[in-house]
Amino acid sequence: MFTGIIAAVGQIMRVAPLSNSPQSGVRLDINAVDLDLSDVALGDSIALNGACMTVVALDVKKNTFAVDVSHESLSKTSSLDTVGYVNLEKAMRLSDRLGGHLVSGHVDDVARIVSLEPVGESYELIIAAPVTWRRFVADKGSVTIHGTSLTANRTWVDGDEVFVSINLIPHTIRHTVFQYLKAGDRVNLEIDLLARYIAQLLPNPNESK
Repeated sequence: MFTGIIAAVGQIMRVAPLSNSPQSGVRLDINAVDLDLSDVALGDSIALNGACMTVVALDVKKNTFAVDVSHESLSKTSSLDTVGYVNLEKAMRLSDRLGGHLVSGHVDDVARIVSLEPVGESYELIIAAPVTWRRFVADKGSVTIHGTSLTANRTWVDGDEVFVSINLIPHTIRHTVFQYLKAGDRVNLEIDLLARYIAQLLPNPNESK
């Protein structure tokens, strides 16, 4: 489990296929930059842009680590198949403060950035996702984008997509990969765990009786 509070922006330095199979996953070599790896061990979990990954190689002195990403995970996420910057968060301890909200690290879908524009001192991020996720995102509710715990200001539906407007404060921009993102980029989406389980207990109005 994670909190959605990004600890550092790391960098994927190398992407290597695990085999010659078309269904092969990849190994990612990652520079953790400002993420402290002194308390990390092989087998620990670290979220990369919101996707929970297992540490399979570690060099504390160089502050680097590696993870293996399956073909299935690659097909369900974005930004994990190429070199570039990634949000990093180590798995939370039970004693940690929950500064964001409970984040599983299991990406539900890939959304696209419609716009990311300055509004006053902050930024407005608008994303679009398949409309099937509409019932899981409430105005002023929590949503995880690229591993970052954020608040949905408002939501609306247009055609087969749900749109979510989110306010990003300057601190969030400076300390996450949002500083590198732009309209058209794809981002990992995880809905709120509480919304997921509550929805399972309630009838889906979109399902035929």
